[in-house]
Amino acid sequence: MTTDPYRVVVGYTANEAGADALALGARIARAAEALLEVVMVLPNEAHNALVPTEQGYERLLKAQSREWLAEASTAIGHDVEQALHIRYAESFAEGLIAAAHEFDAGLIVIGAARGGLLGRMRIGTVANELLHSSDVPVVLAPAGARDEPISTGVTRITAALGTRPGATALLDTALELVDATHAPLRLLSLVSIDLPDGLDPVLAALTGDVHADRVLDDARSRLPYGVEATAQVVRGDRIEDAVGDLDWHHGELVLVGSSRLAAPNRLFLGSTAAKMLHELPVPMVVVPRSLT
Repeated sequence: MTTDPYRVVVGYTANEAGADALALGARIARAAEALLEVVMVLPNEAHNALVPTEQGYERLLKAQSREWLAEASTAIGHDVEQALHIRYAESFAEGLIAAAHEFDAGLIVIGAARGGLLGRMRIGTVANELLHSSDVPVVLAPAGARDEPISTGVTRITAALGTRPGATALLDTALELVDATHAPLRLLSLVSIDLPDGLDPVLAALTGDVHADRVLDDARSRLPYGVEATAQVVRGDRIEDAVGDLDWHHGELVLVGSSRLAAPNRLFLGSTAAKMLHELPVPMVVVPRSLT
């Protein structure tokens, strides 16, 4: 397990989605005793005014952004170590990825698009761009995440594992988060969902049980001393129904892997994860597919 300080980048905007991302990022940082890097990304044009009428634009925008960041810092409070940043980029997603590289962050946290049901998520423009380009795990904060107290921290890490490419990177990221937050680990075997239609139900159940036992043994051999791990097989014909039947804790994070269509070390939300996204009442962490 790594001993380096854990860092969390929050993509902050002065709206409800930004408040959701900020609160969730603060909860994770508090649990991990990590540094929270709060980043506002401004357009490159604001940094390169070319005509006289625009000469004051950068100064005004920077002043407003600093005011918003100060308000964000006040909302976080003194329980979380934090740093505030303004960065310039062609896009919000590009700026966040660059910031994550700059700070060697383990996570990028953003708010879900507005218009989703309370506690549920839908993907907006920024999230969509990140989910197609980031090589850093991306955390999607559901609507209303700002209402969860920062003191809740991280109460459980759930990793949804199949047998497709990317499962190793997903488990590695889950174990890093468990190591940082000391939260218990739940492993969800998605094998029975991934199997072809028409497969004998008894064989499907047995395959799921064997997979769950295998990944649980692997995880337990690598967990920090004293950290609990359990495994559960997701059953059902539809992932949406299966997700709805599972129990979810306040303060839980669920990790999913990128689609097999993702480029190496990049994100791409697959169909199973996309279906889960609309049903989950807790934040989702999407992990890039590794080179292995």
